[in-house]
Amino acid sequence: MSTIVEPSVGRSADWGLFRRQMPIARDWAYFDHAAVAPLSGPAQEALTRWARDATDNGSAYYPAWTRQIERLRTLVADMIGAVPEEIALVGNTTAGINLVAEGFPWAPGDNVVTRADEFPTNQYPWLHLAGRGVETRRLPTDDGRFDLDRLAEAIDDRTRIVTVSWVAYASGWRHDLDRLAEIVHRRGALLLVDAIQGLGVFPLDVRQTPIDFLAADGHKWLLGPEGAGIFFTRREHLSLLRPVGVGWNSVCNEHDFSRIELVFKDTAARYEGGSQNVAGLLALGASLELLARFGAQAISQRVLEITDLACGRLEKIGAAILSDRRPGNKSGIVSFEMPGRDPQALRKKCFDAHVLLSCRAGRLRISPHAYNDASDVERLIEALRNGRNA
Repeated sequence: MSTIVEPSVGRSADWGLFRRQMPIARDWAYFDHAAVAPLSGPAQEALTRWARDATDNGSAYYPAWTRQIERLRTLVADMIGAVPEEIALVGNTTAGINLVAEGFPWAPGDNVVTRADEFPTNQYPWLHLAGRGVETRRLPTDDGRFDLDRLAEAIDDRTRIVTVSWVAYASGWRHDLDRLAEIVHRRGALLLVDAIQGLGVFPLDVRQTPIDFLAADGHKWLLGPEGAGIFFTRREHLSLLRPVGVGWNSVCNEHDFSRIELVFKDTAARYEGGSQNVAGLLALGASLELLARFGAQAISQRVLEITDLACGRLEKIGAAILSDRRPGNKSGIVSFEMPGRDPQALRKKCFDAHVLLSCRAGRLRISPHAYNDASDVERLIEALRNGRNA
């Protein structure tokens, strides 16, 4: 077995502490955060506390849950440089994207521009607008790489929204959001970012990077459960998006059920509609507090060095790295092939060795987090070696 060399980035951070907060690390080398992440220990504890409270006390202490949910709203705002009034807590990325797709004041002849290889969540809501006379322009990519000059050429005076993933789910291509926002706004359109594959890994300050809307679920790099997500809109766009899915929780005086006045809240909470996934949101909040202890800058450096280490080790056993690993574009997602070997069979061999990774677009994909270490990388390499007949 090769000598294990631990990455040196972030020596001041206690990555061992982070690892101890991830129970999954006791048994699995987990490289699938771009699919569904394991829960953090704090998230598990939050779920257990809530279940015990809801079982023993019903809704007696609901106000305490509400205060914790508002704490989550503040944590999300702090994470991206927004203010709490610009954050809605939603069920998933799809819900956030649809707030824009269904709430925007479209006119026949308008268009949306996106990548042709976006995750389906960031395509179907726009394609669904065809019946309202809205065109969706799906731009081709070069094996996941995206030409921003081609994007600029595709935007015209009827382009209302440009929508892309911060990090492409299959290839791992990471967009330069500052340049992207500059191009989109210069052409008079608004920018929506599907942030699910970047948020929790890379720093983002929406005051410095002027995106208009953002949607993400918490069950990937944020280490939360499925069904608990976030939506950001700049406050000046509140009057632009027509609220959809309107319910008791959309309006002012939301707890006065006998007072029927359709006066929307003057914050992004107007988009939350009805009752929330309390358990999921409390768990997400616990994981965000854990991530905040380390900071996005340190986490991004750690993730990139772990992926660099994995790429180097993979190449030594004959893997072809397909993700763009240039500094400005690389991410926590690495797509690769083992020439002449079946990716699904290799994934099964890895699974049997308690090494978890994915297959996407006919290729193997790893996506480690900052708590992963060199021993996990070595387990991956050994599992792939042992599956050489796959």
